[in-house]
Amino acid sequence: MPQRLSGLDAAFLYFETRSMPMNVAFTAVLDPSTVPGGYSFEEMRSHIAARVPLVPKLRRKVVDVPFRIHHPVWVDDADYRPEHHIHLARLDPPGDERALADFVADLVSRPLDRRRPLWEFWVVEGLEGGHIALAGKVHHCVVDGVSGADLMPAFFGLAPEPEPIEPPQTPSATLPGELELLGWSIADRVRGTVAGIGALGRVGWATDAIRRLRLEGEPAGGTPMTAPPTPYNGAITAGRSMAFGRLPLDGVKEIRQATGAKLNDVVLTITAGALRAHLLDLDALPDQPLVAAVPVSVRREDQFGDLNNMVAVMFEPLRTEVADPRRRLELTTADSAAAKREQQIVGKSTLVQLTEMVDPLTTGMVWDLYSRAGMADRHRPAVNAVVSNVPGPPVPIYLGGAKALRLYPMGPVAESMGLNLTVMSYDGHLDIGLLTASALVPDAWEVVEHVEAAYAALRQAVGLA
Repeated sequence: MPQRLSGLDAAFLYFETRSMPMNVAFTAVLDPSTVPGGYSFEEMRSHIAARVPLVPKLRRKVVDVPFRIHHPVWVDDADYRPEHHIHLARLDPPGDERALADFVADLVSRPLDRRRPLWEFWVVEGLEGGHIALAGKVHHCVVDGVSGADLMPAFFGLAPEPEPIEPPQTPSATLPGELELLGWSIADRVRGTVAGIGALGRVGWATDAIRRLRLEGEPAGGTPMTAPPTPYNGAITAGRSMAFGRLPLDGVKEIRQATGAKLNDVVLTITAGALRAHLLDLDALPDQPLVAAVPVSVRREDQFGDLNNMVAVMFEPLRTEVADPRRRLELTTADSAAAKREQQIVGKSTLVQLTEMVDPLTTGMVWDLYSRAGMADRHRPAVNAVVSNVPGPPVPIYLGGAKALRLYPMGPVAESMGLNLTVMSYDGHLDIGLLTASALVPDAWEVVEHVEAAYAALRQAVGLA
């Protein structure tokens, strides 16, 4: 029997519109001078293609069940060909990071072809310094941030000489007959609905429990649907802007050690400082904190390596209203502890279970109407931005022998939420990918350029300058 998409996986399919392609993307800047025997696109494509079988979902496509009575299923693509998914591009001079970011922004603005497995990799030549890049996108129904990082061992190695591989013996995922599939779907839908109803009850109980804690004076996390209006929020088009950044991991850890904060608290504080500066530039700084959605993996240890969405969401204040960086970090540390406590009250698996009730027939139609009508311009934003922190490799890695110099992650933006900042640790650095909806934030570099200054200001404020 083929594997069914979970409700959360399927929701990312249903929410996709012409203005909102639901792509998770990454960009690796590579040094081809380390390739044994020399670099060529043909050899790089062969290296990637040979490793696709290590990730079975990359050879499978999504197929609807009869009458769309339940979520779609993954089936083997009999017409799979590597050349449909692995492409070559070349940047015009000077081939700097801005040119690469423009290429990636255009790449993620286009939806994937649902008649095929939902991924594309592009080998990009012509970067300054003789470098190349691997730019890829995978549909969000396949991966979340953590499972996206789990893709790396399939294609990257720890040494320039690629290790031999032995593709696993994976059972085929063929499509059964319509009657069998229909019966299986009905039974599975009933089970999912029961789980979803239970999750809905937990949400109601958790909401009341959190409300009572706050009334008793306990510290609070962020509250969705109370976010202040900002230039980052509103109706979007398909256009995207992309920017890259980098911070020294040891320097960020020094801030953590000097203050007792967690690494993610430091990242959120730096992000808030950068957004504060950008909003001041625009004369649009609210007098209350922003609200960020912070995805959190709920994947068990035995589920690492599985490609699907296993996330919960914490809602955290971004203290953009606070001018002093040290005070901003102190508040962020307290806010993060409160947000984590409230998310634990809601439950790790609640979101995953709740989305089992997402309806395959109506969800996409309703969301498309919402998008076409520009409804995101007519209500208060649920959150202002998404901020993610994904652990990456602590040591250098190689793609087909080419050393990865930088690893930039990026998640999608959405209607009313036009800014997504994702951080990945790699080989002593924090690499930053910022994606914006260009209808709201035309130049993502204007935001990223404030990140380094916010980092420096925080170090000075805690006595490390």
